[in-house]
Amino acid sequence: MEIRPILSALLRNKTGPILVAIQVALSLGILANALHIVQVRQAVAARPTGLEREQEIYVISVRHLKQGGHEDQLATQRRDAATLRAVPGVLSVAETSQMPLSRSGNYTGLAVDRKQTRTTATSTSYNSADSLVKTWGLKLTEGRDFYPNEVPEIDVNTSDDFPKVGIVTRTLAEKMWPGQSSYVGKTVYFGVGDKSRSVQVVGVVDRLQSPNAQIGDTGEYSIITPARLTGNEVVSYTVRAEPGQLDRVMKETEEAIRKASPSPVVTRAKSVTEFRTDRYRADNALAWMLVTVSVLLLLITASGIVGMASLWVTQRRKQIGVRRALGARRIDILRYFITENFMITSAGVAAGLLIALGLNQLLVSQLEMPRLPTGYLLGGAAIFWALGVSAVYGPAWRAASISPATATRSA
Repeated sequence: MEIRPILSALLRNKTGPILVAIQVALSLGILANALHIVQVRQAVAARPTGLEREQEIYVISVRHLKQGGHEDQLATQRRDAATLRAVPGVLSVAETSQMPLSRSGNYTGLAVDRKQTRTTATSTSYNSADSLVKTWGLKLTEGRDFYPNEVPEIDVNTSDDFPKVGIVTRTLAEKMWPGQSSYVGKTVYFGVGDKSRSVQVVGVVDRLQSPNAQIGDTGEYSIITPARLTGNEVVSYTVRAEPGQLDRVMKETEEAIRKASPSPVVTRAKSVTEFRTDRYRADNALAWMLVTVSVLLLLITASGIVGMASLWVTQRRKQIGVRRALGARRIDILRYFITENFMITSAGVAAGLLIALGLNQLLVSQLEMPRLPTGYLLGGAAIFWALGVSAVYGPAWRAASISPATATRSA
């Protein structure tokens, strides 16, 4: 089939083809970037926290309405921890100051020298009187866990004591001491100046996300320090349950804490899975919204192609009948309309690729999005080519089914 007659026909009636091409171009530009954003957000939401089998871990926050002094609070914390460990199905318990993905935590500036005028990195600081490495299943890549004699007992209201050792994530260590291969024995300072607190690194874990789980390396800038703290209204314990026992263990540990306490107590338990759901609720909602928009764009574009093709068939009934009378086969009529639509779609695809690249450049510069991979452009082009052919097939088949007598008589 020659392309010249088809092109000539399109040039004589430019409005319809131009509108369809514009629709394809805009849809492709938006679709490629929308699906890319969905993939990026889903990849962010699927990032590992560093906690092994996090679906088996939860935190229980305990608030005793009658606390007492420093020694009383220490005794209460030990009793609560022992109560939790005694519940059937509990594998490990550790006191913790905060949780990954919880969106609520402490951050501090860290330096490698007191003489610095600015800190090297802003890191979240986890504090525990027990082993978070054991309870969370953190992977030590260098060094060791804390020894029991390295855990000071500190009243935050009266004491200036501070832990002397710490465990850092590999990402934070690489930020603090770039180019180094070993980090155990390094000294990190909480803050700058003469009053900054020095902590010696005794271990490095592969990863541990911060409570906010920021995008990029900053989401894994974490340091763990050992201390048993008193003076806080709420004490939190993170618990690892046996596989498949999480829901039961969460309920029974809350009940056990209330029964073991001689005074009124308020408890609240929440799993890491719940933290993850809450943290990425907005990301998942955005992903679903973009998927919905993409589907609607495809349906609208397909409807436009079908409507325009149906109009062209109606307008060309006499032409189709004459061609059939002159010997044109059904396949020839079908191929004519499919080729015509393919040419229009191709023009829209070419313009859509440029729109997609331009829109992605805007997202890269304004929102620091990754660049659009070539696969999304090629995949989007293939989708709209296939969409164009499938959408026009029905009207084209109806055109090919018109008998010469009917077409010329209705003219």
